[in-house]
Amino acid sequence: MIPEAGEKRVPASKSTSSRIFDVFVIGGGINGCGIARDAVGRGYSVFLAEMNDLASGTSSGSTKLIHGGLRYLEYYEFRLVREALMEREILWRNAPHIIWPMRFVLPLHKGLRPAWLVRLGLFIYDHIGGRKLLPKTRTLDMRTDPAGKPLKGSYRRAFEYSDCWVNDARFVVLNARDAADRGADVRVRTRVTSAEDEKGIWKIGIQNLLTGETETVRARYLVNAAGPWVDHVISGVLGQNDVQNVRLVKGSHIVVRSKFDDPRAYFFQNSDGRIIFAIPYENDFTLIGTTDQDYDGDPKEVAISDNEVDYLCAAASAYFVEPVRRDDIVWTYSGVRPLFDDGASKAQEATRDYVLKSETGRGGAPMVHVFGGKITTYRKLAESALEKIAESIGAKGRPWTHSATLPGGEFAFDGYEAQVEALLRDYAFLDRHHAARLVRLYGLCAREVLGNAQSPRDLGRHFGVDLYEAELRYLTAREWAVTGEDVLWRRTKRGLRLTPEEAAEVDDFMRDISGMQDQAANAGGGHA
Repeated sequence: MIPEAGEKRVPASKSTSSRIFDVFVIGGGINGCGIARDAVGRGYSVFLAEMNDLASGTSSGSTKLIHGGLRYLEYYEFRLVREALMEREILWRNAPHIIWPMRFVLPLHKGLRPAWLVRLGLFIYDHIGGRKLLPKTRTLDMRTDPAGKPLKGSYRRAFEYSDCWVNDARFVVLNARDAADRGADVRVRTRVTSAEDEKGIWKIGIQNLLTGETETVRARYLVNAAGPWVDHVISGVLGQNDVQNVRLVKGSHIVVRSKFDDPRAYFFQNSDGRIIFAIPYENDFTLIGTTDQDYDGDPKEVAISDNEVDYLCAAASAYFVEPVRRDDIVWTYSGVRPLFDDGASKAQEATRDYVLKSETGRGGAPMVHVFGGKITTYRKLAESALEKIAESIGAKGRPWTHSATLPGGEFAFDGYEAQVEALLRDYAFLDRHHAARLVRLYGLCAREVLGNAQSPRDLGRHFGVDLYEAELRYLTAREWAVTGEDVLWRRTKRGLRLTPEEAAEVDDFMRDISGMQDQAANAGGGHA
């Protein structure tokens, strides 16, 4: 019996030797996990394989915004901007613990885009996306508004508009968690080594990279959502030659100690026509980025360059009274966007829209390749992919993710503070900062992290700041975490606050409790 669309069900057996899955997804980024979640919620049987950790590529290297992309209006990407703007409030309602509204201050810069053009763009931004909850644009006098305090005196006027912030890596993990809870078989540290069309059925070879064990999985439909590796899957796994579909564009960010106390973020125009953001980050820091430049290396080795560091420091220093120097940087990260190669002359002009290309194997087995996309539009991309799946192997269920919360987000979109207060009442030993962090990361699932604890001692070993053994064990059992990096830099960002020695202890502990075994590679993949 097929469950109602979106209905949770008891996960199927882990044995794959005799099963034929409906859908096999390659890639554990936001697009792959979003497609897997949508598909299993409609009643398809789903297998997902990610060769590294979830969100270890592009999906954790973003500027962490749920936004329409104001600058895309300059390139006439009206369909993309409208779709993204319409998604903002939908996603906020579905994940209020990891997505929340943020106001952005756009100072007017003499000699760059004129005020009338910026205001026109913001008028369009306010009205084409069905905005209902987010406040509209307003004009600021930077001589009197607190937003002007950290900026140089030459910036007299600004516009303030709305978008949303997202914890991007957690967004991916929660989509995977929901997919697994609904019955999907989710495997991390699992490489797809081959895919052959055997009389209309995909015969897919996989290898557990922690144990070396190999397995064959069969599926009726193949989704290539490998992100920066999408062309590699086409050539290396499927054996096609002369493949060049994606344009890899690197975006880098720096994180510095807070440059301002205001909860609003800044949108800075640069003299070269590009833009950067300066965003409040993890309470005590400022996130500055991003860059846009073509990249031709291994996506796994992507890192910020000296030129990018200089560019971001100079661009931010053009606005802030207190310059941004290299010595201020506490962390950097970079991501590679797998944009569809539309022939644009500049990296920043290449389309951010997604492209889905369908084809069949030699025996007629169907597949789709996913190119490009934004984290904001992942849900719509998944719906588009499901239309193609339905056309090829038959429809099941109906679209359902529009009003479906992600794990831990089953509370009112404006109820975050109430959840913090409730957690403090039930776990009186927590300090407010710890409780607020747990609700921001896990929402209602924070109670699963804490269990029956009645004191800090009940949380087990203390690794520094507010990170305890209980949280690490939860992340191993429920969120596929294996290494210290998985925990510190993707799921919690505690790496910003722990010493190198403490971080090493976390890594050692994680490797011990995961055992670097198959259980860790498949952690939580079939938990109800």
